[in-house]
Amino acid sequence: MKDALQQLLDERDAARVVIDLFVATDRRDWAKVEACLAPRLMLDMTSLAGGTPQEVTGAALAAMWRDGLAPIDHVHHQVGNLVVTVGGDEANATCYGIALHHRKVASPQRTRVFVGSYRIHLVRLERRWRIDRFAFDLAFLEGNLELEGET
Repeated sequence: MKDALQQLLDERDAARVVIDLFVATDRRDWAKVEACLAPRLMLDMTSLAGGTPQEVTGAALAAMWRDGLAPIDHVHHQVGNLVVTVGGDEANATCYGIALHHRKVASPQRTRVFVGSYRIHLVRLERRWRIDRFAFDLAFLEGNLELEGET
């Protein structure tokens, strides 16, 4: 019974880190974003931007998102169908996700919507779950692709 309870607690805690990452991003709480990330992680956004997956620091990723989202007035992530499996000190999470970006600009196209799914791997470091692999698989993107450059 103790092992089953610990499994449920680990799944809950790992899921909470995933949710916290998206909520903190929307709130622009970059310290909390960084706290969700391992010191080093593999980032795979190739379905969106091309290229190859890259290893980055948690601090660098939080700063990259901070700077990239700076021109955007409102950011909203909605995730669902979150499935977390835990094995020892590692966990895998998958979920569907929608990210909406809105900017108050003169253009009638004030929004951009990303729809896809996430593959996230977590490790337990110093008794806390942290994300050490983050991948987004784009299904489709619509709206203003040049939203940052609009005035």
